[in-house]
Amino acid sequence: MPTEQTTADAATAAIAENEIVVSRVFDAPRELVFDAFTRPEHIGEWWGPRGFTTTTHSMDFRVGGVWRFVMHGPDGTDYPNDVRYTEIARPERLAYDHGGDDGGDPHFRVVVTFEDRGGKTELSMRLITASAEQVRQMAEFGAPEGGKQTLDRLGEFLAAR
Repeated sequence: MPTEQTTADAATAAIAENEIVVSRVFDAPRELVFDAFTRPEHIGEWWGPRGFTTTTHSMDFRVGGVWRFVMHGPDGTDYPNDVRYTEIARPERLAYDHGGDDGGDPHFRVVVTFEDRGGKTELSMRLITASAEQVRQMAEFGAPEGGKQTLDRLGEFLAAR
C-alpha cells in the first residue's frame, strides 16, 4: 500500500514498490497546464524544486524527440538531463524516458496525465523505475519532496497567467 503525504495546497506524493507519484489539482484549464510542460519558453520558469533554475538547450517536442536541459542547484551544481518523448496525446497525456547526459539507458520513465475537472486540471506525474531499490534511493535523494515543490512552482506559474 502506498504511503501518502498531503500539503495544504493538495499536492501529494505517494511511493509504491517501483513508482513515485506526485499529483495536484490546478485552477487552470488543461490546455494551459499541458502547454506549460511542453513549451521551452514556459518550462524554464517553473521546472525543478525551489532554489533550482533550468536552462533548456533544445526541446524537440514530438514522439522520439529529445529535451536537453540543465538543472542548476542552489549550491551551484549543474545536473544535465535528457528527456526522450515516447508518447504525446495532447492535452491528456505525456510520457517520456528521463536520463542523464550520458545517452545510456533511461534512469526512469515518467507518465504525466492531465485530467479536466470542470475547468481545473488534475495533473499526475508517475515516475516508474526499474526496482524498489531505485525508488528507495530516489526517496533518500528527496525526489517526492522535489516533485511536490516542482508542482508548487508550476501552480505559481499558472496563477500568474
